[in-house]
Amino acid sequence: MSSSPKDITIIGGGIIGCCTAYFLTRHPSYSPETHRITLLEASSSNAGGRTADSIQDPATLADPATASKKNPAHEGIAGGASGKAGGLLALWAFPQNIVPLSFRLHDELAQEHGGDKRWGYRRCYASQIDCRARVPPGFSGKNVSDTEPVSSSAEQGSKGLHKDHKKDTKALRKLGAPEDLDWLDTEESLGAYEGMGTPENTAQVHPELFTRSMAQLAEDRGVRIVTGARVTAINKAEDGKSVEGVTYEKDGKEETLPTTDCVVAAGPWTRRLLPEIPVTATRAHSVVVKTPRPVSAYALFTSIMLPPGFPTPTPKDTKGSTTHRPLRGQQIVEPEIYARPDGTAYACGPTDSVVELPLTTAEVEVDVARCEDIIYQIGGISDELGKDGEVLAKQACYLPQGGPYIGPVGETKGLVVAAGHTCWGIQNAPATGKLVSEIILDGKPKSAKLGGCDPALVL
Repeated sequence: MSSSPKDITIIGGGIIGCCTAYFLTRHPSYSPETHRITLLEASSSNAGGRTADSIQDPATLADPATASKKNPAHEGIAGGASGKAGGLLALWAFPQNIVPLSFRLHDELAQEHGGDKRWGYRRCYASQIDCRARVPPGFSGKNVSDTEPVSSSAEQGSKGLHKDHKKDTKALRKLGAPEDLDWLDTEESLGAYEGMGTPENTAQVHPELFTRSMAQLAEDRGVRIVTGARVTAINKAEDGKSVEGVTYEKDGKEETLPTTDCVVAAGPWTRRLLPEIPVTATRAHSVVVKTPRPVSAYALFTSIMLPPGFPTPTPKDTKGSTTHRPLRGQQIVEPEIYARPDGTAYACGPTDSVVELPLTTAEVEVDVARCEDIIYQIGGISDELGKDGEVLAKQACYLPQGGPYIGPVGETKGLVVAAGHTCWGIQNAPATGKLVSEIILDGKPKSAKLGGCDPALVL
């Protein structure tokens, strides 16, 4: 274990960077007297990637006495995907070399720090559903044929649901669906149901509240957090064999931090600092809906048949228009829906690459039409998510793709990457943070094998 002085700089204030900061301060050999840890986040605002009328602080929806309070000095932390993701945790996620460790650490963190209240940790179900959407008001459904609800081959005999929730439970049983999934509709909606995960192997968190909590807990143990600090260079010694500093811009001034160990946890921005690490970026849109009543704890992977007359979804390769044309034929869409314990439901749509990655999370653009696509689609299968719900947020973020990559970068001593975690970043952040803390303070990962996450495989 390392007791020698270290100047550790973490680049990125998302969940990977914040978990790295947290686990460094929990390492047995960590000492605030000998280990100086600084976390640099490029943005100083969380408003990017949200429309102006969106709720800006999700903690206001939870119990104000226990939820993770927003630290004004941390504005910018969780400003990207870490604040706008779904927050699903699963033992059946990937990559399997780190998933079991991370799932266990999530449970331990929640128990130690009151995560059920502080960041909405709970066990839940995950399911796959096939549905047929209803045409929303204002659009013509007159060309819609009286076809049967969408069904998989395994559920051919299960048809005919009722709008009354009390009768829905019988129909749900016919489909093999649980009775408490009673917030889905009706005769033209749910057609097939298949369980994917149970509370034994599936859980969830509110990603922004979880990230903010990890940042605060790290700061409480001595980590210095600097937002609005965009890193422009990782400086190496003359022989190129070790890191010696990190240069960043803040408030128009350039500063350089002496650094012995640099962790690049910049998500989709990683390649701008480490072009040799093949992390790419795709944009994803999502919405948050306040439901009229608490809905049961399910993460739903949907396949929704949109009938003729339904608002046409925005094409993947074009900017959206707020004028939605009615569909002439049918189309399948697959939004994901996560019920949350704060009385909301989160739903996300497909990714796109229409707008290039901006300078920081503060400049992320929201394509409102893509958010409206999601609102129409989930409202087409549930009144709780549609006409009876209230849209609280329309948002967008960039997902890092290609990894995850966790470990030393080449032969440069002290240079570590932790990025490219795809849609499982929240799930795998605790394991990543713990492994990086071991790499820096023990000289090697101990809690799990890097396996396919090792950057050496692509360098």
